[in-house]
Amino acid sequence: MGAIPADEAVRNLQVVNLDYPSYLRLSRKEFKTRIERAFDLTSPCHLCPRECGVDRLAGEIGFCGAGAHAVVSSYTPHPGEEPPLSGYHGSGTIFFTHCNLRCVFCQNYPISQLGHGNEETTEALADMMLSLERRSCHNINFVTPTHMMPWILKGLYLAIEGGLRTPLVYNTGGYDTLEALQILDGIIDIYLPDMKYDDPEVAKKYSSAPDYPEVNRIAIKEMHRQVGELVLDEEGIAIRGMIVRHLVLPKGLAGSEGILNFLARDVSPHTAVSLMAQYFPAYRADEFPEINEILSRQDYQKAVLAMERAGLDQGWRQR
Repeated sequence: MGAIPADEAVRNLQVVNLDYPSYLRLSRKEFKTRIERAFDLTSPCHLCPRECGVDRLAGEIGFCGAGAHAVVSSYTPHPGEEPPLSGYHGSGTIFFTHCNLRCVFCQNYPISQLGHGNEETTEALADMMLSLERRSCHNINFVTPTHMMPWILKGLYLAIEGGLRTPLVYNTGGYDTLEALQILDGIIDIYLPDMKYDDPEVAKKYSSAPDYPEVNRIAIKEMHRQVGELVLDEEGIAIRGMIVRHLVLPKGLAGSEGILNFLARDVSPHTAVSLMAQYFPAYRADEFPEINEILSRQDYQKAVLAMERAGLDQGWRQR
């Protein structure tokens, strides 16, 4: 997750006018019910597929590194997301600290693994959202939100009471439970999930999550069910739908072909895919010789060809 340049766009994305954002259609009563359901998942915690079972509301720390409070690294208009997200004024990113994955090559490891950030109240989260809206951001982009979803919803409720009217992006590593995602149905406008791995053994080795491929595919299907394919307004700004990010790894270790075939076959051939070429060895990658190198042009081009063979014609390439 995080910023990527998008050098080459695959065109013909759908352009329509929609009444948005989605969350304005929910009654206050229903929104409060969703918040209650979300917090119920944290004590004991089964908010994510780890199901580590700690009592986060009592301050116990989960596998993700988070406890009873939201921790934020930064919030700012971001110019480097996919073009329909950053647009002209930037995507309003709120970077949450900690993560429910253990990616050994994480490029944001000071935030996700080392825990750099500050505890924030839900009132502060609401103020961040409203501040980003006042700065004309095209969306509010929750980065690494899975383990902080209940606190995000509580802050969002306050922000809506304060006048928030901006679409929401759920920018996730893709390791999300069906139960948690169903709470978000009708709230999130744009899903921006990763699809990291096709092989359970690779997922285990590099992210300590052998069930990632299975869990991830269920999550992707649910996200698509909720929001459908990517929809743009008349200015080319995303207002609804899903963009799937796939980071190509050296030597084809991510299993790009299998992931892209799944999207085309089991989700939609019109799924918008951001095929990412920015891999470089970071964090603990030097402990794994096979990924302790920058991504070669040849490895990336193999993924591009796999995307073309799958018939996926929506999205972005970086080379």
